[in-house]
This record gives sequence, structure tokens and C-alpha cells, in this order.
Amino acid sequence: MRPYFRADHDGKVTRVQPSPQTPLLDKVRLPADLRALPENELPQLASELRTEMIDAVSQTGGHLGAGLGVIELTVALHYVFDTPADKIIWDVGHQAYPHKILTGRRDRIRTLRQEHGLSGFTKRSESEYDPFGAAHSSTSISAGLGMAVARDLSGGKNNVIAVIGDGAMSAGMAYEAMNNAGALDARLIVILNDNDMSIAPPSGAMSAYLARLASGKAYSEIRDIGKKLTGYLGRRVERTVTRAVEHARGFVTGGTMFEELGFYHIGPIDGHNLEHLVPVLKNVRDNGDGPVLIHVVTKKGKGYAPAEAAADKYHGVNKFDVITGAQAKAPANAPAYTRVFAESLVTEAELDDKIVAVTAAMPSGTGLDLFGEAFPKRTFDVGIAEQHAVTFAAGLATEGYKPFCAIYSTFLQRAYDQVVHDVALQNLPVRFAIDRAGFVGADGATHAGAFDTTYLGSLPNMVMMAAADEVELKHMVRTAAEYNEGPIAFRYPRGNGVGIEMPERGSVLEIGKGRVIREGTKVALLSFGTRLADCLLAADELDAAGLSTTVADARFAKPIDRDLVRRLARDHEVLITVEEGAIGGFGTQVLHYLALEGLLDNGLKVRPLVLPDLFVDHAKPEKMYADAGLDSAGIVSSVFGALGRNQNAARA
Repeated sequence: MRPYFRADHDGKVTRVQPSPQTPLLDKVRLPADLRALPENELPQLASELRTEMIDAVSQTGGHLGAGLGVIELTVALHYVFDTPADKIIWDVGHQAYPHKILTGRRDRIRTLRQEHGLSGFTKRSESEYDPFGAAHSSTSISAGLGMAVARDLSGGKNNVIAVIGDGAMSAGMAYEAMNNAGALDARLIVILNDNDMSIAPPSGAMSAYLARLASGKAYSEIRDIGKKLTGYLGRRVERTVTRAVEHARGFVTGGTMFEELGFYHIGPIDGHNLEHLVPVLKNVRDNGDGPVLIHVVTKKGKGYAPAEAAADKYHGVNKFDVITGAQAKAPANAPAYTRVFAESLVTEAELDDKIVAVTAAMPSGTGLDLFGEAFPKRTFDVGIAEQHAVTFAAGLATEGYKPFCAIYSTFLQRAYDQVVHDVALQNLPVRFAIDRAGFVGADGATHAGAFDTTYLGSLPNMVMMAAADEVELKHMVRTAAEYNEGPIAFRYPRGNGVGIEMPERGSVLEIGKGRVIREGTKVALLSFGTRLADCLLAADELDAAGLSTTVADARFAKPIDRDLVRRLARDHEVLITVEEGAIGGFGTQVLHYLALEGLLDNGLKVRPLVLPDLFVDHAKPEKMYADAGLDSAGIVSSVFGALGRNQNAARA
């Protein structure tokens, strides 16, 4: 075995343990090398690939269970299809780690989700083997259909394969794409990776035999002859007979729904049996036309006992011990914001039976699993269907209930029309709990909550809050519960709070009113959200440099506290707004008010600090804040820049 080494924070290198033996995988740098192997060696290759992935993710953290479930499928796809000419689109992309190892990125696989390292999802700029970047679910069939149609328009012959599963088939977008694909009759291969509950479970060798038969040339030719024969009898008879045949086959294979959408359905087959997978994929590659769906049944976490036993806990993991499966835990010096939200909502729901909770397939991620334990009949997980979640919540609101719609900032984007049309336009009191607001570290640009303040703050009737710490979050949960005048939203970040003492229950905040934390005379720092702690650190440094500094917590981006903004503008030479959101958000609201009131005419120096106007790649959060100028050093630098003073000279 080749030993591998690890460096600690001081740069000391120590031997950790021998790296796993992977003699066959060592021969495979690219899929072309894989295709040169005898077919009977594929199971060994899959075993080595699984070992390599477990070892790599144990060092980096990341998504584990989904990737382990598609090891054999990944090997089979790259063995049968001529990638990258044939295009494989991995829906969501978090199951693509094995794909990355086989496509020239094995030497970098232990940089996953680290600064300047590999993305935790597929990424077009990373490799020609990633034809479509993904991190939100249910996009693969739409993208694949677009590629297939483009191929046909260009006269190409390559295959396009969309691999979708892990709950992504619960989203309406997947069915919209399938409906369109069936109508266009474009040549597209969809693999339904059924890794949760089988629509029709496979039954061993007989199921595999039927799948091979249905995907084979002989069956396709008989089917085509039948179409031609019924064609002579008239189009109505043709449709009737063809539909009857497909219905009969659908009752046996479980694919009637897909056949109705225009897809030729094959399966279900065992997604961990290469002797079953490879022949079916070859048949599909070599025969037939039009859209095809292959139903493959897999198990999340396959081949790693801890992940098989607890698929939810090993979906996304921290660094872990390969032998025991024990994951590294962050120091528990402060509660996680997600848990504070969940516990606060439970407290409010105990006192108000009209409070209900809605999530879009993220009960544990949003903390609503705790609410579900306390109030199972008042908890609704609608699947990966954010659009439906929002309008469903709107319907609840029309009947006097108080829905809390808990959705990550990046996922709420998917339901923006519903927020606008079904909630804000009708002024319905839906409460939006927006988790993962701001930077999200290793999950990078695809999951960053950059835009919610901007896209919600522009809507009439919307109230928009952001919690500066865990106590403020408790206050905002109660404020949202009590507010019935229209829609209200509150945002909070990933990670832990600041570690302050919390009350048993939050207080009701006055809508549109902020608070002053410390008073000064020269500089005003007006924070919206969790950058408040860095504003206070910046104020210490500014005071030490002779710049008396006020620090205020806006609490609300809409409506803004006009009295507070007016006072800060009139009593200070410099006003810095600080927010962990994109341009067009809180700072824009403040600048708009200052301009209309003529408060910029007296020489006030205003600097709005926001997230960079670009998609920021993954890194450690503290590095992301520093690069964005949103840490205390960046805030201090902005103040000195506004004053036209040299910061180093001031320190001297």
C-alpha cells in the first residue's frame, strides 16, 4: 500500500494511514482507459472506485450517500457510451464524485469543496466531461432535451443521457421536460435512478431478462413492424393498438405513466449489477429511436455500512473516520441558526394552533424535522417542488392559517413567480423562513443565498427582516407569527450563532424599526443581518484611530427605518451600509431614500458594502468574507477610503 500524509495547521506532515489499494483503478485516467478493460473486470473496478470515493470524502467532507449509490451505474455509463462525445448529465450533480474520479480528476479529488479545488457539483468550466453545470435538482431532462435537439439540428449522432433521481422526480419541471420530449420524439435517454422507494421493485434475474428483451433489437423490430401493420389500417386503429400494447407492457414493467408521456420504458433493473446494466445500456445505445427511460433501482450509501444504515445522516457529511463512520463535529459553542429557528417555531406553535410549516424536501436541512416531531399533522413536506410549496402556503393563508414556508434562499429563487403573483399580489400573510442566506462556504456559488433581499425587497406588500444573531432570530420568528397584514420574510445564515444568552421566547419587533447598538459622532455603520458582529469589531478599531463610530442594526430592509437612516445621515460624516447580499438589496433601499430626501446633498459620504457582483466559488467562509470586504478589516478599509485617509498612517 502507498502511504498518504496529512498536514496540520502548523504545516507539520504526519503519516495517517495507508491509502487503499486500487491496482485496476490506477490504470484508468480517462473513460477511454475504462473502455479498454475486459467487461469481467468491471465489478473489481467498481469496488476500487467505491473505496477511493469513501477515502477521499472522509478527508474533505461532502456528499457521500448519493455517489456511493451510483458507482456501478457510473462505471457502466462510461464503459458503454463514448464520453465526452456522448453527453452524461447528472441531475443535481452531488452524485458525480465517482464520475469525476473516472474523468481525469482523480489526482484532485481530495481538493473537493476546498478553495481552488474541485466543485462539489458538476461544472462546465471544470471538465469537458461535465456538459451541464448543476446543483439544483430536476434540470437534467430539460437540458438533455435541449442538447438532443441541437444535435439533431446539426446532424449529429451522439447520445445524450440524463441521470435523474434522489427525489428529483418529485419536481414538476422533470415532467414538463418529459412531456416536451415525448411530443418532439427526440432521441434522448433518461435514467431514473430510483434510490429511495421503487415504483416497481426489480425481481432478480427475471426482471433483468425482461429488461434486456425489451431493450433489444428483436423487440424493437417487432414493435416497428406492428406500427407499420397498424398504419395500413388507419391512424385511429394504429393509435389504439399501439397504446394497448404499451399499456399491457406497462402493467408488467411499471412504466405506464412514462409511456403516456411518450417515453419507451425499460426496467426496473438492479443498478448495482453490472451484468444486468451493461447489456441493457448497450441495447439502448444500439437500437431504437425517440425518448427512452431506463428505470434503475439503487441504494444510497451502497457498500459503506454506516451510510447504508443512515442514508439521511450520510447524504452530506463532515470529515469522518472511515473505520467507524464517526463524523467530525464543530465546537458546540453556540446553537445553529437552523435549530434556533425550528425550536422557536415549535414554541410559537404550542401557543397558536393556526401555525403550520411547509418545506420542499428539506425537513432536516431547514429544521422542520423537529417541528414535524412535535406537530406531524401541521407539517407538510411537498417534495422538490418549491413553486407548489409557495402557492400551497398561499392557499393555507387564505383560510386563516399561518404558514411558515421554510426554504433555502437559493431554492426560493425557483418559486419567484409564485411569491410575486400568488402571495405578494394578493397580500397574503405567508411567512418565509429563508435559511442559508449569504455565503455557504464549501457549497459555493450554486447554493449561496445572495439574491433574496433584492428579489423580495422589490415586491410591494413584502416585509423583509434579517437576524443579526440567534436572539434576533427568535424575535423575528415571533414577529412573523404575529404579523397578519401580508407576506413577511426573515433571513438567517448557515452555521452557528454568536453565543449569547437567549430568552425562552422571542419578542414582537416593531415593523420597520432598527436599533442603535453603540453611539458615535463621526462614522455610522448600519448593518443588515449577521455582519453586525464584524461592524462592532470594526468600530473598536475605528474608535482607536480617533474616528468615533455609531453601530446600528437595521433589522428591516423593507420597510427601512427612515427615522434611523435620517439621523445617521445628518449626524455623521460617513455612512456605511453592510449586508451579506447582492447589489440591489438593503443598501439600495437606503440610497434610494437618502436621494429622495436630499440627504446626499450635504456632503455625506455613503458606501454600500454588498457581496461581489459575481458568482463566488467555494472557500472557507472567513476567506470569502475577507475577499468580499465584508469582514471587520474590509469595513475599516471602506471607512478610510471614504474619508480619503491612509489607514496605515492613521494606525501609526
